[in-house]
Amino acid sequence: MIKVRKINGEELVINAELIETVQARPDTTISLATGNKIIVKDTVSEVIEKIMEYRCLVNQKRTKNWNKRQAKGDKPQ
Repeated sequence: MIKVRKINGEELVINAELIETVQARPDTTISLATGNKIIVKDTVSEVIEKIMEYRCLVNQKRTKNWNKRQAKGDKPQ
């Protein structure tokens, strides 16, 4: 999940996994796999950075959990 600010300043949390495109039209428009479009104050670069931070965090947690399983001798699923 990432936090963005709508044009009216309202904070919104969206599922980064559902983001299909981010465009500057001139306002930043986020298109979701659900068909919804969200116009935000954040720039395209800021949204991309937030998505990358989210994905890094998810991957770190997966790696940490995998390492714990390996240390216990569990087989990967």
